[in-house]
Amino acid sequence: MIPFNKPCTTGKEAAAIQEAITQEKLAGNGPFGEKCVSWLEDHLACEKAILTPSCTAALEMTALLTEVGEGDEVIMPSYTFVSTANAYALRGAAIRFVDVTPETMNINPEAIEAAITERTKAIVVVHYAGIACDMDRIMDIARRYGLWVIEDAAQGLMSRYKGKGLGTIGHLGTFSFHETKNYTSGEGGALIINDPNLIERAEILQEKGTDRSLFMQGMVDKYTWRDLGSSYLLSELNAAYLSVQFEHANQINNDRLRTWKHYYDGLETLMDAGKITGPHVPGDCEHNAHMFYIKTRDEEERSNLIDYLKEKGIMAVTHYVPLHSAHAGQKYGQFIGEDRYTTADSKRIVRLPLYYGIEKEDVAYGITTIKNFFTA
Repeated sequence: MIPFNKPCTTGKEAAAIQEAITQEKLAGNGPFGEKCVSWLEDHLACEKAILTPSCTAALEMTALLTEVGEGDEVIMPSYTFVSTANAYALRGAAIRFVDVTPETMNINPEAIEAAITERTKAIVVVHYAGIACDMDRIMDIARRYGLWVIEDAAQGLMSRYKGKGLGTIGHLGTFSFHETKNYTSGEGGALIINDPNLIERAEILQEKGTDRSLFMQGMVDKYTWRDLGSSYLLSELNAAYLSVQFEHANQINNDRLRTWKHYYDGLETLMDAGKITGPHVPGDCEHNAHMFYIKTRDEEERSNLIDYLKEKGIMAVTHYVPLHSAHAGQKYGQFIGEDRYTTADSKRIVRLPLYYGIEKEDVAYGITTIKNFFTA
């Protein structure tokens, strides 16, 4: 069976983990953590990066930093992972789900503006498949209405929008280093802070609401409880693994891009014939080949294709069930405007195997098998 995903490894991670063990510093914000933070800040040219246990944790920090709470509303796409909504629902905010654009499955800026009320506090955008949302329009909307913008860039490291790294355009950004992502630490994430006024508080929130970071820098003689917070720290073992991934970031990125292009070129005849719809990368975007997906005619055809591929030894999978259709989504939010594409297109998506080091022969076999399904 050709798996859908394999966690990325370069073969050098074990040595880094062993080094972390011998340095006798396993808690967060140690030498390997600092190394990862420096890489993120240099690569993204952001004000500040903080490593977190997950992208979920980073999103929860954005809710605290923007002081989202009871009576507030947060706008986001319904087509996303549950963590995007959980972070703000946990603080008591009402979630206002809106439609996507079918070309990218990213949030529709027109739907955002139509959903704004006097209670709206933030817009959360999700860069689906590592392809950027229309950030110029979204930031313009946010400026006109005085709203926070949070980028859920869980899938977006190494992607860019008009030359800017995803996660660096809004007020705050988040990344995931889960084992399914391009760069991994097993579990892990990062918070990107683009508003310098939020940096000191973010460091306090990360350290359980204390000023321990100032204590470690010798700026206070003892640390105390200053604010709400939690243990938003990534361990040194995870950071050691991640640091090796960052050292090989370009190599990993280029490998994934080659696979993505192989899929696209191989399936282009089916796209041109209208048998399937392929991914779309706008001209002002540079993507990171986080995933390669196709859209079938309808849900039934998708199910048949997935079953066919499985029979042939290829694991292909669906993706998100729109949050507004879920029990919790109906309890903590509502869909605003017309659901023109979110539900319909979510039932058509098939994600194909794509991971660092996948064999060219396996990709070619997948392409041939898909062609056989549609030409049989």
